[in-house]
Amino acid sequence: MTHTVISSATREVVIGDDKPFVIIGERINPTGRKLLAEEMKVGDFSRVERDTLAQVEAGAQMLDVNAGIPLADEPAILAKTIQLVQSLTDLPLSIDSSIVEALEAGLAVYQGKALLNSVTGEEERLERVLPLVKKYGCAVVAISNDETGISMDPDVRYAVAKRIVERAMDHGIPREDILVDPLLMPIGALSGAGRQVFRILGRLRDELKVNSTCGASNVSFGLPNRDGINGAFLSMAIASGLTSAITNPIAPGVRHSVMASDVLMGNDQDASRWIKAFRVVPPEGEAGGRRVNRRRDGGAAPEPRLSADVPGVDVPGLDVPALG
Repeated sequence: MTHTVISSATREVVIGDDKPFVIIGERINPTGRKLLAEEMKVGDFSRVERDTLAQVEAGAQMLDVNAGIPLADEPAILAKTIQLVQSLTDLPLSIDSSIVEALEAGLAVYQGKALLNSVTGEEERLERVLPLVKKYGCAVVAISNDETGISMDPDVRYAVAKRIVERAMDHGIPREDILVDPLLMPIGALSGAGRQVFRILGRLRDELKVNSTCGASNVSFGLPNRDGINGAFLSMAIASGLTSAITNPIAPGVRHSVMASDVLMGNDQDASRWIKAFRVVPPEGEAGGRRVNRRRDGGAAPEPRLSADVPGVDVPGLDVPALG
């Protein structure tokens, strides 16, 4: 089983098929957010602070940090944003930019082992980004497109991913430090987008033996009720082999789908995290609630007992048949 380790100065996250799915919070990104872009450009990071804390509160295990603002000093802004975010949370970060100089500026100030987002199969990009990955000892997202663009053939995308992994290994970068992004397209524009990705994910896990990620919110672009589409996609993608995703942890449909998928994939031991999040204890005195029964002599009657012990579950009055 391949495990990819990402860390901050004090916290470590492990990505793998036998581990809980890793949500990488997407909201620290000015792309398509005009107000955030304008604020970051002039040095106002108050919205970045709020988005950081909200995603931490929602349960993200990592955060993606992007400072792609046209006509701005992206390396300087990205480095400053990373330092700010790391002062607010100990979650590991994904450093996200299409500009190599910005990636290096972010790596230079980062505390821990970052995830670098990203490298493609384009020759120039490979020769500039892979040495950075090796120099800083970080992990990297490998996006499965090259000079020819984004293929509609899943086998071609897989071949591009395989070539990136092989080139990375030539630079001394182990496969466990590579997350492949199979390039999820909007389902509203390409009806087979989901099937394409599901097909690639199985091969990445079983043949190439690498972990995976994607921009999961892309799938619902242009459609109503995006939360519903995103949640359904994530459940199906996790079953197909996806081990992490850059997405919105604040959206309940996304968060709940991921948690349910962890239960169904056996990566939430005894469904303990699900139970902790969603178990409802009835109010005092109501049916099924905890209450003290009185004997006729005024003493307290004993509490009802389970007929079998269920790890991590304490439901008064519920008869649970013994397993096995």
